[in-house]
Amino acid sequence: MARVSLVGDVFGAIADPTRRLLLERLDGKEQSVGALTAGSGLTTAAISLHLQLLLKAGLVRRRVAGRHRLYRLDPTPLREITDWTTALTGFWEERLDELQELAEKIDASADRPDD
Repeated sequence: MARVSLVGDVFGAIADPTRRLLLERLDGKEQSVGALTAGSGLTTAAISLHLQLLLKAGLVRRRVAGRHRLYRLDPTPLREITDWTTALTGFWEERLDELQELAEKIDASADRPDD
């Protein structure tokens, strides 16, 4: 049950465009709240709230350096989502292939003249 909750937290976290932007800005580099706030048009408090949600979902990690809180991306939960959606894609591709084969059989039998 905990895994389902984690997936829900991740989907909820990435549903917001501001949080997706924060994840993009954290990709490949560690940044402070101040750096993430700069140019965002949001307050430090708003960015901090978004970061707290991303922390809860496991999408970012925080490191304390003196008075600064530095954040970095942790892509592990995103990989889990990718693995899950890839498995579902394979399932549905198989079902669609089966449906196509059935449709072709029906078309082929409809093309035959009645004897």
